[in-house]
Order: sequence, then structure tokens, then C-alpha cells
Amino acid sequence: MEIKKIDVFQISNAINLIWKTFLQFEAPEYSVEGVQSFKNFIEDKEIIQTLEFWGAYEYNELKGVIATNENRKHICCFFVKAQYHKQGIGRKLWECLLENSSSEIITVNSSPYAVPVYRKLGFVDTDIEQLSDGMKYTPMKFER
Repeated sequence: MEIKKIDVFQISNAINLIWKTFLQFEAPEYSVEGVQSFKNFIEDKEIIQTLEFWGAYEYNELKGVIATNENRKHICCFFVKAQYHKQGIGRKLWECLLENSSSEIITVNSSPYAVPVYRKLGFVDTDIEQLSDGMKYTPMKFER
């Protein structure tokens, strides 16, 4: 397994993985408005250009993605293909982010599905579940 930055040539593969995984695990928790809000976010080229993407690759297959903004202080997207869940890929992506971020605090707005995953990685809730543009999320943070 190799964790490396995703370049502009691979970004469409990362967005595709994010969208397919979102539809499978997140969308069932969201309203039509929420699903559309997320789709608008990942299709907004200006926003996507401001994010830093890291990918987990094995045999040239992209198996997972983590994307951050604000100089690696906030996780915007964190997805692993369904067939590779519970194989340590997410943890490897997370550890890569930790190694490459100088931030003392890393934040995320977690979907309902991912809250237990983030807690397992050491995140704590900073507020109750929120609803914005049809998307449910729990604000969370990790402190070193």
C-alpha cells in the first residue's frame, strides 16, 4: 500500500471514488437536498483546486482518499471503497495526514455514518449533530 498525493491528472478518479462511496454509505442518511449539496461540492472545480488530496494505492488502484483544506487543518473528504473497509486503509491515510500536518488540532464535520470511525481515530465531538443544506454532520476535532 502506497499513500501519495493525488495530482491533477488523478483528481477525477478521486472524485469518482468519493461520489460512489458517498452514494453507498452517506446518501441514505441525507435528503435529496443533502445529496445534491454534496454533489455540488465535489463538482465545484474552484473548491476542489483549494483542497489537498492524498490517495491509498495498491497495484495502481486507488482504494481510498483523504482531502483537506486550510493547510491540513480540516478534513473535507475521507472515503475508502466499500470492498476495502476494515483493512487499515483509512488508518494509513489518517496517519499520513498526521505525519504531514503541523496542526495541533485537526477538525472534521463528520457524516452520521463516519462518527464511530472518527472516534476510533481519536476525534471527539465538539457539538451535537447539525443540519445544513440538507446534510447532517457532527463537528469533531482531534488534538495531539
